[in-house]
Amino acid sequence: MPGTVTMYSTTWCGYCRRLKGQMDREGIAYTEINIEHDAESAAFVEKANGGNQTVPTVLVVPESGGEPATMTNPSLAQVKAALAA
Repeated sequence: MPGTVTMYSTTWCGYCRRLKGQMDREGIAYTEINIEHDAESAAFVEKANGGNQTVPTVLVVPESGGEPATMTNPSLAQVKAALAA
């Protein structure tokens, strides 16, 4: 079962652009959700970040189908490790 990556972002976030570029170069597929256009996703990000809308917030479901990981502003290495877990 392939893992999945969901990135919660905004259009103005430089950290989001950087991580997207890194994942694109590595061939890591992801779904991007703009929290400025999706209230439910914005609430998820707030819950994951102590009430703050901090982006990028990334939800990774590992390839093994194991426990999902939610990370705030992760490095590419952290995303890859979470996918492989």
